[in-house]
Amino acid sequence: MKMTLATEASSLSPIALFLQADIVVKLVMLGLLAASIWTWAIIVSHWMKMRKASQQSATFEREFWKAGDTEEFARTHKDSEVPIARVFQAGMFEWRRSTGKANIDREGTRARLATTMGAAIAHEVDRLGEKLNILATVGSVAPFVGLFGTVWGIMRSFSAIAAQQNTSLAVVAPGIAEALFATAIGLFAAIPAVIAYNRFGHGLDRIEARMTRFADTFHATLSRELEA
Repeated sequence: MKMTLATEASSLSPIALFLQADIVVKLVMLGLLAASIWTWAIIVSHWMKMRKASQQSATFEREFWKAGDTEEFARTHKDSEVPIARVFQAGMFEWRRSTGKANIDREGTRARLATTMGAAIAHEVDRLGEKLNILATVGSVAPFVGLFGTVWGIMRSFSAIAAQQNTSLAVVAPGIAEALFATAIGLFAAIPAVIAYNRFGHGLDRIEARMTRFADTFHATLSRELEA
């Protein structure tokens, strides 16, 4: 009895289930495992990128409001890759173009500054959110791919029952176990993807809000200079 139980337990191990599976179920499992690895690679890289962007943006903002000369500060940070610095540089570029004329259109300059910095914010949000759609795709599709493997495995079990004319657990258990294992792998890939997508979306909203507040305040500062 102990030997039988040990043999059954070993035959239901993840590796054994994969090796015993039908070629279609194997392809489903391999695809889901690849999607899971890709998902975790995106999660780790995005976590590092967004953490770095948030910290660097906070540091840039503190340094900006302490700076006495805006033009000198802009020259110092002209090659910065920080998202909020790119918004600042876009505003400064439009400011120089609009105020480099003899006759300055104040209202037109204000409108162009707002449009330019708004476009820069949208560009930075798109850049930071790159590949997040992959997490959303994996999170929504992986369970259904696993379900396809489940359905295929159950169909294989019914075929085994029909072929052997035997409904004992020993006949149907392997196919059902393979089927359920495919579903488990699908959930293993989907759950982290959905959680990460929601968390990164929230973090991206916070960074966008920080850039928008900075752009609005900087726009107000430049508007006061226009009046002066």
